[in-house]
Parts: sequence; structure tokens; C-alpha cells
Amino acid sequence: MRRSRTLALAAVAATAALVVSGCSSSAKGGSGGSGSAAGGGANAATIGFVNQSDHKGGTVTYEMKGTPDSLDPGNTYYAYIWNFSRLYARALTTFQPGPGSAGDKLVPDMASGLGQVSDNGLTWTYHIRPGQKYSDGTPITTQDIKYAVERSNFAPTVNSNGPTYFQELLVDNPTPYQGPYVDKSASGLQSIQTPDATTIVFHLKQPFADFDYLVSSPQTAPVPQSQDDGAGYVKHIVSSGSYKFQSYDDGKDAVLVPNTNWDPSTDPLRKQLADKIVLKMNIDQNTIDQDLIAGNAQVDLVGGGVDPQTQAKLLLDSKLKAQTDNALGGRLAYMALNTKVAPLDNVDCRKAVEYAVDKVSAQTAQGGPIRGAVATSVLPPDIPGYQNINPYATPNNNGDDAKAKQELAACGHPDGFTTTITARSERDTEVAAATSIQAALAKVGIKLNIQQYPQGKYFSDYAGVPSFTDSNDVGMIMMQWAADWPSGYGFLQQIVDGRSIKASGNSNLSQLDDPAVNKLIDDAGSNTDPAAREKDYAAIDAQVMNDAVIVPLTDVKVFNYRPAEDTNMVATSAYDGEYDYLNIGTTK
Repeated sequence: MRRSRTLALAAVAATAALVVSGCSSSAKGGSGGSGSAAGGGANAATIGFVNQSDHKGGTVTYEMKGTPDSLDPGNTYYAYIWNFSRLYARALTTFQPGPGSAGDKLVPDMASGLGQVSDNGLTWTYHIRPGQKYSDGTPITTQDIKYAVERSNFAPTVNSNGPTYFQELLVDNPTPYQGPYVDKSASGLQSIQTPDATTIVFHLKQPFADFDYLVSSPQTAPVPQSQDDGAGYVKHIVSSGSYKFQSYDDGKDAVLVPNTNWDPSTDPLRKQLADKIVLKMNIDQNTIDQDLIAGNAQVDLVGGGVDPQTQAKLLLDSKLKAQTDNALGGRLAYMALNTKVAPLDNVDCRKAVEYAVDKVSAQTAQGGPIRGAVATSVLPPDIPGYQNINPYATPNNNGDDAKAKQELAACGHPDGFTTTITARSERDTEVAAATSIQAALAKVGIKLNIQQYPQGKYFSDYAGVPSFTDSNDVGMIMMQWAADWPSGYGFLQQIVDGRSIKASGNSNLSQLDDPAVNKLIDDAGSNTDPAAREKDYAAIDAQVMNDAVIVPLTDVKVFNYRPAEDTNMVATSAYDGEYDYLNIGTTK
């Protein structure tokens, strides 16, 4: 049985204070180079590839706590699945493996080049590499990519987990398009055209400068319509990548083997090193950590960092510490305040919460400074548009009860109120942070009931379902968020744009619909001047903080362990500081 969480976290914080200076490098803070770090060392994977090798053979085992939202590339929104899915699902573009900011470099994947822009930024054209085949040997066509976008963005009752960028940006049909499961017409969404089997054309409502980034999403990984049965597709995914599914047991495991119809001449990025890739689900985090240290697993799929007790052990053992990486990845831990649940529909009540939270206590609950600095704004420091603002400053970031009580009086609740806060049950540090917030808010009369829900259903059934949160008095929601791509738009739009609110799989947990924010998002998206876009992102950040709908907690850093036998290990900002999963091999 584990020790008390409080004792474990206290030990971590004390240990981190002693050794954090030796683990302070980050993916973004590294050199950005892409050389090999050979034998490794602490933070070696944040500045280069560790054990770079083309060695073939062996089994690479991934383990994860809980289950993913889905392995279906068109129905997922966890960064670790976007990362992992590239093994079996090729998008039009992707990120080149590399350390830190070098991993943010966008390159063609299924496409032969980046998009060709025309019609004043309203039209984007891509050509795919010829000769690509699915795992069953049938040719991949651009019609399959069109269909993939349609099923992932226009069928929310079937595939609700992913973002809605394409739905918001593409021109709709004269009669609103209802998605391929309802609309059986051959033309489908008319703003996506496929003039031939290797060309796809997207027609936008307004210019969008980041479109090349958008098509790096697994939502552009091709899906053959004849083999899609909606929610059941996850059980028999047809691969376009270097690996294919040998088996899939929902909630238990998945086994991938080399795709014999994958042609390396059409794919300059993948290496197909392992003989087998195994994903084990519902494994306790401490067990994952011990399996990594013992060499019985190669990668923690979620990539959020080791258990607090393991962290303390790693930091105190110089040999083990040399196999760790402490990386930034454009990620924010925060608490969303639901604007549709009273009394948090009153901005002064929300400001009371902003002032009352003890951010140092929340930081300690998440593992101490080594797991991220205290955050005071929505944008993390490694995302364009970041500004050093702190509109709800408190002494030493420990909260200000007096100011909180003033705001409570202003919103008509001088004695406080009661509401519910949610957290993901598999994420012990998230629950611990919610518990620390519960204690801080109790000092000003705000009583919190903590409810835990599984991460695999957190957005599809609970926290991401507005009808559920509103009817169950969920006023506060624990959350971590990272950029879908390395820009302010890729970080902000899905969590603060009122038009992104969905009935299920919602990421705008505050249900913020501020016209000023929405307009700034549109302005930034259509502006081709990077400097002007960054000003818009900074303005969005400031306005969202003024609306007091997000309580920033920490700018997250992950602390991961890499086994000595792993090859091609590199921590990438493109996937939140996780290791890049595209070419991991093993010498075992």
C-alpha cells in the first residue's frame, strides 16, 4: 500500500528543493539542436537524441494509467494519443522529431509538401505522395482524407472527443452539412474537393495562417469509408502508418506489428524498428515507474511524469537521475470556473476564487517547482504571445483572503458558497491539487465537494459535457492544457472561444463566450503578420484573465524516466514535453 499522499508530496517538495538546480533544463530552454546525446545524462533528451540508433528488433512496451479517450485518430484529443497515433495513422503534415523547439518544425508527412495558398488565403491545396497504401494493401486516396475530416468534425454524436477547427473554418454547404453518417450524398462537404486521387483542396470562410499546422492533426489521417462503422472503427483501425493493429482489447491492451504495406520510400520520417509494439492500459502509476526502472516497459504513454514517490527516489540517486528528463512543453495546469453555474456566473465571485487560491500549495501538490513554476496568466512562457502579467497577485502566491472576501461581498455572497470541483481519478497530483484548493477556499467560506471521474471519459461524459456540469453544480474543473500546435491560436482557441463549445467533448470548460475574445481570435487567425498575431494573443490572455474564468496554477514541466535500452529518445515540445514516439526502439 502506498504511503500517505501528503507525506509523499512533502518529501518530493523537500527533495526537489535540494536538487532542482540539477534538473532545471527544459525542452524549450535547451539548445534546440538535433544531435545525438549518445549515452545520455540528466536532461540529455531535451537537447538531443539519446541512444540514436537504427537497431531493429525487440518489443517496445508502452504502459499507461487509466485508458485513452480513444485510439481512433479521428476521435481523440489527448496529446499522448496524437503522438502515439502517428505509428499507425499518417496526417498530411507532422512535426519532425527533434529536441525542444527543434521538434516544433512542421514537415510534410502524407503530403508531398506544405500547403499551396491561393484566393487571398481562402484556399489551401495539398498533394499526397504517390504509392501510399493501407495495411490491407489498398491505395490511399485524398477522398479518404476528405472523409476523415468529415467524420471527425461533423459527427459529434459519434466522434465527439476531438477539436472542431475544421468545422469552424471550412465553408459549409448551402444546407448545413450533417456529417457522413447522416448525409449519404457523394459530394459530402463541398468545401473539401478532391479533383484527383492525390490532390485535396480546402476552401475556408476566412484566411487562416496556421492551416499547415491544423492539418498535422490526426483528423487528417485517411479513413476508408467502406470500413468505417462509426464508434466501432476503433476496434479495427486500418493503418496508413508504419505499424498496424494485430489486436485491440478495449481497456486492456493493444498490440501493433509492422505494416508490411508501408513503403519507406514514401515516408522519410519513420524507421519501423521494433518487431512489436505493446500498449498496456489501466496500470498503476507506481507499477509503471518500477517497470520502467526495471526495463520491463520502455515508455509511460501518458508522459505526464513519474509518481511523486518515484520522483523523490530518482532525484536522490545520481545513477537513476541521469536517465531523467525535465521538459517544458507549452502546458498549463489550471482550474476552469464554470460561468453557467451560480454564483460563478458573477465575475466578482470568480475573482474571489482567483484571489483565494494558494498557488504554492497547489504547486506543491503537483510535485513542487520541478514540475512547473507558479503560473499567473493563461499562455505559458514558451508559447508566442506570452506576457508576464499577474492581475490577481497575492503575497508570495499564497492567496489573499482579505481581497477574496471583498470580492465575495461584491458578488452578494459574503459568507461564501458551496460548489463541486472535478478532477481525473487516475491523476493523483491533480486530485491533490484540487484538495489543496479545497483547503484554501474553505478559509473564505467557499466549500468544495471533490468529484473524481476517469480520464478516458472525463470530456465525453463528465467535465466536457456542459449539460452534465451545469445540472450537477460543477462550478470548478481541474484541467491541463497544451497547445495543439506551437502558436497562441493553437493554445487558446479551443479553451476560450465561445464558438468552440460542444455538447460533448467540450474543452471550453468555463463556457466562456466573450465577443471581445472571439473577435481577437478571428483577427489573429487571419493575420499573416506574426508580430501582430502575438499582440492579439497577448490581448486575448489579458481579456480572459479579466473575465476571471481560468485560475492558472502552474506552467507544467514533466519529469520522465527513460530506460537505458531505449533508442532514439528525444523530448519534444510538439507533444507537451513527452518523448517523440515515432521511432523509439529497444536494444533488449
